[in-house]
Amino acid sequence: MPQRRKQLDALLREVLDHVEEVVDERERLQLLLDAVVALGADLNLDGVLSRIVASASRLVDARYAALGVVDPASTERRLRTFVHTGLDDDEVTRIGSLPAGHGLLGQIIDRPEPLRLHDIAAHPASYGFPPGHPPMRSFLGVPVRTRDRIFGNLYLTEKVSGEDFTEQDEAVVVALAAAAGVVIENARLYEEAARRESWLEATAEITSLLSRPELGRDPLQLIADRARESAHADVAWVVVGADPADLELRVVSGYTTDAGAMREIELEDSLSATVVRTGEPVRTADISGTEHAVDPSRRLGWPPLGPVVVVPLGSTSGTEGTLSLGWERGREADFHAIDPSMPASFAEQAALALQVARAREDQQLLALFEDRDRIARDLHDLVIQRIFAVGLGLQGVARAIDGEELKERLDQAVDDLDDTIKDIRRSIFALGAIGTSDDLQTEVTRLVDRAAATLKFRPTLRLEGPIRSVVDGQLAPDLLAVLGEALSNASRHADATAVQVVLRVVQAEGDARLELVVVDNGRGLPETVVESGLSNMRSRAERRGGRLEVTSEHDRGTHLAWSVPLV
Repeated sequence: MPQRRKQLDALLREVLDHVEEVVDERERLQLLLDAVVALGADLNLDGVLSRIVASASRLVDARYAALGVVDPASTERRLRTFVHTGLDDDEVTRIGSLPAGHGLLGQIIDRPEPLRLHDIAAHPASYGFPPGHPPMRSFLGVPVRTRDRIFGNLYLTEKVSGEDFTEQDEAVVVALAAAAGVVIENARLYEEAARRESWLEATAEITSLLSRPELGRDPLQLIADRARESAHADVAWVVVGADPADLELRVVSGYTTDAGAMREIELEDSLSATVVRTGEPVRTADISGTEHAVDPSRRLGWPPLGPVVVVPLGSTSGTEGTLSLGWERGREADFHAIDPSMPASFAEQAALALQVARAREDQQLLALFEDRDRIARDLHDLVIQRIFAVGLGLQGVARAIDGEELKERLDQAVDDLDDTIKDIRRSIFALGAIGTSDDLQTEVTRLVDRAAATLKFRPTLRLEGPIRSVVDGQLAPDLLAVLGEALSNASRHADATAVQVVLRVVQAEGDARLELVVVDNGRGLPETVVESGLSNMRSRAERRGGRLEVTSEHDRGTHLAWSVPLV
């Protein structure tokens, strides 16, 4: 009888253990189902990855869990992102850099199949742990697949009970990884669709804005701003030019940049030059270590850049420049998320919109020019001829009069009419020019007008010769810089009551020179003068084969002459 009771008790215990296993398995399956349902509640990829890690940790009672995302662009297939749970902030700080996928973690990357270990340190591929890392012994690793590719791996260590991970634990995590792969793929597709929608909205906005008669902003700056926002980039910049040897950094979005420093950057051996030559987009994960690349962050004082995408700014008719997007180091995730075809398509449409806008402006300017040409003809053929006839009549009357006083007054009236004719002819010449922001004479006039605010009087300005037609876009910045410096010196130091500015083209014996003369009636230069501004003006002249001459007398003013040859 006692023997039978013992057998019955053993049988009952076995049945109870089996019942507990069944109940535990049902609870775990319910937890797995709840975890899968929770994963699909949000399509934000970062949130999905964090929930996968947390769910895996709960399902198998692991103290530490992580998901390493494999970098598909890396030839060594290392980890791009490492999402973890179980470590507090102090532990993360002590550990330092997160794993990159070497050692045991790399073992699962290279052989994507489940791996269970009793002791991590006993595995041949184990590198050990860095200083400050908490002790970890038991290990379970499972790959996460999206479609037919390995997205990453789930890593779990240190079962709370102190036991090893079981086959049931592995089966549960494998099931979770399969469901996670589907959710991750959906989240990636959703984010990709959202990014495409953002680029399409940006393209539509650019096209709409550039089609307006009055834009009110630099179109290139608008393109750079909108591209940076759509790409979630830290900085965007536009380089203009169809010749790789003659490229110029024109606008920057995201960082404050000195315009003079932008113009000083040589871009002949840069990614932009490569894109202009080939017409194809270029991307690099680290611009500082890329051959034939100019890193603007080093030249312009930006935070160090890592990934960069450069796309052509042009159409089938040719490339007119490039649009570049850059991310700071540590922002590689946004770089990898971007499809180069989207900014390339955006840049192509933006370039077409620019061409349409320029064509519209050309039509408007042509109409304005034709109207001004008609006015100029009327002034020349009608007004000047009539004034000239009146002047001849007055000269005839003056010869018939004996009184000297009246004769002098008539001669003065004739001289005034001659001056009026000269003024009208200057106005006719001005009507023949198209006043745009790129017009040199317009910019010179604006500088003189701005100087009037600080001088408390307007300097006189005289323009002589075909300035618009002979001064190219490369010389104009130097000229404007010299004029601005000269007017600034007159305003701050000369204490003048009159300033005269003369800009002329001098042609003699087949040579042509551009001369800028600024004369004031101030107190003159001191005996000891720090030539900071004058040195800059002199170097700008000498760099172009020209010269700077400055003469000054005490209380009799300063005469500044800056001249360069016109090639």
